[in-house]
Amino acid sequence: MIDPSTFEDVLYEVRGRAAWIIINRPKLYNAFRAQTIEELIASFKLAADDKQVASVVLTGAGDKAFCTGGDQSAHEGQYDGRGIVGLPIDELQSIIRDIGKPVIARVNGFAIGGGNVFATLCDLTIASDTAKFGQVGPKVGSVDGGWGTALLARHIGDKKAREMWFLNDMYTAQQAADMGLVNKVVPAAELDAAVNAWTDTLAERSPTALALAKRSFNADSENIRGISQMALNAVKLFYDTEESKEGVRAFTEKRKPDFHKYVK
Repeated sequence: MIDPSTFEDVLYEVRGRAAWIIINRPKLYNAFRAQTIEELIASFKLAADDKQVASVVLTGAGDKAFCTGGDQSAHEGQYDGRGIVGLPIDELQSIIRDIGKPVIARVNGFAIGGGNVFATLCDLTIASDTAKFGQVGPKVGSVDGGWGTALLARHIGDKKAREMWFLNDMYTAQQAADMGLVNKVVPAAELDAAVNAWTDTLAERSPTALALAKRSFNADSENIRGISQMALNAVKLFYDTEESKEGVRAFTEKRKPDFHKYVK
């Protein structure tokens, strides 16, 4: 039996008919390590098994960040733990899609890198007007193939997704809404009230109808799962190269990386 009171990195709370899953590493801008991912997976399993839970809210603690991706300090820039690329990120991404309940990304600040991918994967995204979205992969020698690229393109269009990944600019919540990554933007002080309004509405809906609708939506993009699995294996090989490691070194040393000296 999963006991969420033993979690170190994640808070699990049931508020009414909604399960709130909160990444609780605010000092690190809610960046995740392997333990964070394990606890997130366990939290989603709790929510999936609880028949009283009608929807899930995924968010980050504090008011600065939703999630800023992998914690580069966890293990010499490499993600520690188990899994194809060092942690079970593929399992977490799958459960966000596969849980038969709507998942709402409550974006309260920076949704960068892996955090932006989480927002992409969630069924609905509501953001405070102070939120920022973006990808940094090529700046630090990283990439998220599959869901983070192909599914993003489904949401915001191919050209805009390429812009986000290639140029690594940051976008305001309103810009993200205009491009289709965010459903609704509200003032920061009204974020919880807006989320609660959605979870209250979902609690009144037929759970079976919601589950079937979600699976129907997912079926249209299910081929991306195979792309993601292949990409994770390729990314593992890439992370072992000096080119990728240069990105981590430059990040920790607060300098611009020189990737091209490693290209053969």
